[in-house]
Amino acid sequence: MLKELQDKRAILKKELEEYRDKRNELNTDASKWSTERNELNRKSRALMDEAQHYKHERDEHNRKVSDCKVERDTYNKKINEINTRIDTIKKNCNLTGPSVSELKKEIDGLEFKQQTQVLSPEKERDLVTTIASIVSEYKSKMQEIEKNSELKSALEELDTLREEASKHHDKVTEYADLAQEYHDKMIKVFKEGEGIRSKSDRVHKKFVKIQDEADRQHHLFIKTQKEIRELDKTIHSIMRKGREDKRKVERLKVRQEAEEIYNLFRHGEKISTEDLMLLQRSDLL
Repeated sequence: MLKELQDKRAILKKELEEYRDKRNELNTDASKWSTERNELNRKSRALMDEAQHYKHERDEHNRKVSDCKVERDTYNKKINEINTRIDTIKKNCNLTGPSVSELKKEIDGLEFKQQTQVLSPEKERDLVTTIASIVSEYKSKMQEIEKNSELKSALEELDTLREEASKHHDKVTEYADLAQEYHDKMIKVFKEGEGIRSKSDRVHKKFVKIQDEADRQHHLFIKTQKEIRELDKTIHSIMRKGREDKRKVERLKVRQEAEEIYNLFRHGEKISTEDLMLLQRSDLL
């Protein structure tokens, strides 16, 4: 039986080493996946922080767009009001028809056409005549405006309001473009962060799977280690009992030998010194 127990202990010892080596190998592998996961999470968090920064910038510029729209709309409202007042003054002064700004714009367009296009002599004469007619109308209206201080003042105010409205409109466009730029950056970085986070989730699943197997191997290692300790106790107990039985047999053998010598001694037989010492050890003398 002792041989069977010792053979079983040898098998368990081999299994114990295998469980230990496999556990350590898996723990090393799990540590690598854990490190990769943590690095991916760090990159993902950094990208999410960057995306939040772009979101803040986008929202800030959208707020500026709203503020500038309010300012622009305020000036446009004033422009509509003063246009109404200008129309009233013109009607009262019999200055209906195109405004001087419209005439000036038309003159500039025709002059540009005259300078850039190749025209037949007849068409060029017609164009020159048209330009001269519009210029004459423009000068006439300018003279009337110069004479009418109320109208002149209103038109100057209109130009100022239009300039301010244009400035705020340009700001609206500028901030809207910036808001869109930051929005595009936010979406791009956010998607990149989401991609890395998805990869991190896949790596984490691998880590958990390997770590679970490492824990299982460790559990088997502990279980086998406990079995070996219990087996050692049994083996030691059997071996101790075997030694005690052996000593008991030896003592019995010595006792029997001593009794034989003692019988010889009682019958007057001569015994040796060694025999005498044996009788003393056996408490027969």
